[in-house]
Amino acid sequence: MVVKPEWLRVKAPQWERVGNVKEILRDLGLNTVCEEASCPNIGECFNNGTATFLIMGPACTRACPYCDIDFEKKPKPLDPTEPDRLAEAVRRMRLNHIVVTSVNRDDLPDGGAAQFDRCIRAIRAASPGTTIEVLIPDLCANWQALEIITQANPEVLNHNTETVSRLYRRVRPQGDYQRSLDLLRRTRELAPQIYTKSGIMVGLGETDDEVKQVMRDLRSVDCDILTIGQYLQPTQKHLGVVDFITPDQFAAWTAYGESIGFLQVVASPLTRSSYHAEQVRSLMERYPR
Repeated sequence: MVVKPEWLRVKAPQWERVGNVKEILRDLGLNTVCEEASCPNIGECFNNGTATFLIMGPACTRACPYCDIDFEKKPKPLDPTEPDRLAEAVRRMRLNHIVVTSVNRDDLPDGGAAQFDRCIRAIRAASPGTTIEVLIPDLCANWQALEIITQANPEVLNHNTETVSRLYRRVRPQGDYQRSLDLLRRTRELAPQIYTKSGIMVGLGETDDEVKQVMRDLRSVDCDILTIGQYLQPTQKHLGVVDFITPDQFAAWTAYGESIGFLQVVASPLTRSSYHAEQVRSLMERYPR
């Protein structure tokens, strides 16, 4: 068994603040990826009054062996009240920046694109000053569905590449490496004003050269923002950690990413897709579109 190093320890959260956020979420019947995917930063983010909202869930139509979200082949129908409940949470929490993600809904013809559209528009109406980031699935390469989301004009569109090409069949068996790159490329073509973002996990047996190749591939489709974080095994039934990556290695990847043109690279052992996502607001000021 690989022993978890010291640098992966997190501070104990202030449970009173966490409880306030959870109370809002429960009152409005909303899910967060923070809870469903067992994120290690849940205490810090909830303490700061932020959360990554998980729509169309909590069950997913894919059973990726790294992910702690429940699998269900035929999830429940979409809830038409969800966009308004989400917008109300944003209003109550007074969020400057919100991340909205979803489970995979391969059972829906549009992969859930219309629900993303409704959520974005409801948030805009309730809180016009809030910047919106969506973290979307690959939509099974339905590019008309992607256009529905881009027309709603979120400030940031994130789609995670997750891992290196060689490990896709083992880590993301229902995904496709090239499909993920194509989604980001098409987003840039459809809506050049939207900042594009992607993220990968490390510690699954990839090499330094393979990580750099993913970074170059993402830059080849003009991806703006990259996150890199340590994979942590949620339970014994999930993929095991091959190795723990040192902070120095994350720093080296940050420097490399910046050298090849990413507007922002966030890389550390505890980085996750939406960790400190609100920093994109200052990035938008430096690189306006």
